[in-house]
Amino acid sequence: MDLFGSDSDGARPGPGSPSPLGATHRAPRRDTAPLAERMRPESLDEIVGQEDRIGPGRPLREAIERDQVHSMILWGPPGSGKTTLARLVARLTRSQFIQFSAVLSGIREIKDVMRAAEEYRRATGRRTLLFVDEIHRFNRAQQDAFLPYVESGTIVLIGATTENPSFEVNAALLSRCAVYTLRRLEDAEIVVLLKRALGSPQGVAARRVAAGDDDLLYLASLSGGDARRAFNILELLAMTAPEAAAGTRPIDRAAIARAAQRAPLLYDKAGEEHYNLISALHKSLRNSDADAAVYWLLRMLESGEDPLYVARRMVRFASEDIGNADPQALGVTLAARDAFDFLGMPEGALALAQAAVYLALAPKSNAVYVACGRVQEDLKAGLTDPVPLAIRNAPTALMKNMGYGKDYRYAHDFEEGTTDLECLPDRLRGRRYYEPKPAGCEKNLGERMKEIEETKRRMRERRGVRRSP
Repeated sequence: MDLFGSDSDGARPGPGSPSPLGATHRAPRRDTAPLAERMRPESLDEIVGQEDRIGPGRPLREAIERDQVHSMILWGPPGSGKTTLARLVARLTRSQFIQFSAVLSGIREIKDVMRAAEEYRRATGRRTLLFVDEIHRFNRAQQDAFLPYVESGTIVLIGATTENPSFEVNAALLSRCAVYTLRRLEDAEIVVLLKRALGSPQGVAARRVAAGDDDLLYLASLSGGDARRAFNILELLAMTAPEAAAGTRPIDRAAIARAAQRAPLLYDKAGEEHYNLISALHKSLRNSDADAAVYWLLRMLESGEDPLYVARRMVRFASEDIGNADPQALGVTLAARDAFDFLGMPEGALALAQAAVYLALAPKSNAVYVACGRVQEDLKAGLTDPVPLAIRNAPTALMKNMGYGKDYRYAHDFEEGTTDLECLPDRLRGRRYYEPKPAGCEKNLGERMKEIEETKRRMRERRGVRRSP
């Protein structure tokens, strides 16, 4: 837990002092600190990529400038500037700043901090700005411990999270905080940060790293929108690139690729990104986009998702969105699941990709899915009448005497291969649940249903039976 007093950096303005919001002076920082730490912005104007949140005239910036900061949750991907913004809020307002991580702290630490905040407020009349990194890692009870102190104004809580606060932060606490979403940085914005580091004494200017715009853009593309990762790659290149005759250290795409290893994949198997990606896969399949389907499938697998979970979702898709438009889709998907179970990773991923392409390009129909929904609605409405006597099983004489099986007609005894026997309860006669769509094999099924209905109509006419409405 890091504790920074209100006068810890000597730069906090006193009453009536000019705001340093536009300042560009950067205090010296230890050479041993990582490049990302050394290049942290010293003013709001130096932050790149979050203008919609802290640009001139925006409510959050206005609150900071007027020293009227409120409790908030900063939600965004890694390297988007959550910690940087929290530190700037503390630097530019008259508040004691306390920072600790939810990974390392518990109820005891929270109570200690709250006690210190109350004492500080009594002694100075000022609030404590409490920055909680990865607040989603606190359980419900730990989060509840903040509530009375947020309500009383003893602390201004700034929580940072990469997870959707709707799912991970208590509703009571969330209702007392403004939520600010920080977006993933664009490649061009990361290039701006990289160039700043190349030319700054706090950065790697002393190493005289030489890189073209295209090379920097390539480096940015491998950072996954994470400024911290981009700085880490640049710092590694600055330390390892050989010096040329001119005294510079040129870097190219090959060197960048070696330093980066691979682009990071933002993913959490239990968090929002898990559901975002499986949704992307499902909707790409439904929209018959084979390229997108393979992309999202491989992205999930490369991120560490359980391949059998993906296979199960694809099996569901085969019935939900394709159904009888292509009955083979279910078999293809089940075969892919079995193939993966037999091969494992990485070879088994090819079978899943093959199935994904098949599902994407197959004709689509949700008629079976809709039929099941209609049946469930009738069941919920209480339409659970007894089974018609004619189609009940009659294994005993008593049952036969009660009318079980009476008037049953065996379909195979008829040339048409069917009868006009009513198989639904009386209140549901004529109910149509399954309505085939004119796609793929289901088009043929629809035509077959019409033929069967016409056959039954003629049989009723021959018997002089009028069908009940």
